[in-house]
Amino acid sequence: MPVLIPNTPARRLFLDRHALSQAPSGPASGQSLHDLVERIGFVQVDSINTVARAHDMILWSRRQAYRPPALKRLLERDRSLWEHWTHDASILPVRLHGVWQHRFQRDAVRLEANWKRWFRDGYEAQFDSILNRIAKDGPVGTADVGEGEVRGKGGWWDWHPSKTALEWLWRTGRLAITRRDGFAKIYDLTERVIPEAHRAPVPEEQVTDWACRSALRHLGFGTSGEIAAYWNTVSPEAARDWCRAALARGEIVEAEVEGALGQRRKVFIFHDILDEKPPEPTPRLRILSPFDPALRDRNRAEFLFGFTYRIEVFVPEPKRVYGYYVFPVLEGERLVGRIDVKAFRDAGALRVKGFWPEVGVKLTKGRRAKLEAELDRLAAFAGCDRVEFLDGWEREAITRSA
Repeated sequence: MPVLIPNTPARRLFLDRHALSQAPSGPASGQSLHDLVERIGFVQVDSINTVARAHDMILWSRRQAYRPPALKRLLERDRSLWEHWTHDASILPVRLHGVWQHRFQRDAVRLEANWKRWFRDGYEAQFDSILNRIAKDGPVGTADVGEGEVRGKGGWWDWHPSKTALEWLWRTGRLAITRRDGFAKIYDLTERVIPEAHRAPVPEEQVTDWACRSALRHLGFGTSGEIAAYWNTVSPEAARDWCRAALARGEIVEAEVEGALGQRRKVFIFHDILDEKPPEPTPRLRILSPFDPALRDRNRAEFLFGFTYRIEVFVPEPKRVYGYYVFPVLEGERLVGRIDVKAFRDAGALRVKGFWPEVGVKLTKGRRAKLEAELDRLAAFAGCDRVEFLDGWEREAITRSA
């Protein structure tokens, strides 16, 4: 019979693997910040900035001394981190560039099939001219290319041909992001951005083993589907085959993990991780980015924590259950609620529109004090000097799914 991992140890193991067990203190720059990114695997990038951008919020929630210039130095000066694609745009350790070269080849085939349907014609004709221009004149952004082209007013599918070409060349590895101006990507030739030591491709036969092995260690435990989805680098079939082979070699074992409602799911786990005694998480309350790596897999978070989260950015306002951009709230090993908060920097105020506790969670005096302390810290991080609670901010728990 597979060994059972009860829900509480499973949560603790998962949170510890994502650097969410210890208090969010300690150094948050240089090698310490790089090591944090290595520990959690990747940091998703997103443009929404109601309080702070996703990548900054993810790092701040783990090291509250963190400030964005520290990440910018690692990306743009030290070149120990770089930006590319996992399940979405993400910041990664630069040592993974050799693995990603196989992804570049795969994505070139995938994008060719889809982008010709989605985008305007003509972007392929821009490849050579853009590469030649960058080689001669240096890095460019989308505002620097496409002279004379009709600029779209719609979404990403309405990019002008030169912008589409830039994104294609980045996604397929010919270009790399050398920096961001504000949030705008600035592209350069890959050989000018990625250090030479990291540009050699990893042998193809090693990619699946690396992807599955590292994913399982970052997750702590997982199904083959969760392993495949972690980096989004290998197929579900390849992950299943790897799990069977690793199981036969005795490297991993099957286990059952208990969900928040007592349900059970079969997973794989390394022997040494199974033997770990994960630490009890700090009781400190913290506010997480909706794109936090621990919440990336919404189904896994719902199974493990009983926390249903769906982002409502694209939901018409009258149909939203909570709000445009609502932050999950973690306390110890529980996701205890979500909060609608926004920074109004011109007014110097972080304004709280609503806090919804999870079913069975009360906003006690102690929990309120912890929430207020975290909001004070978040206000300082967002460049605000005070927190304002709007009328009716204390909400009732909602039993239906968000």
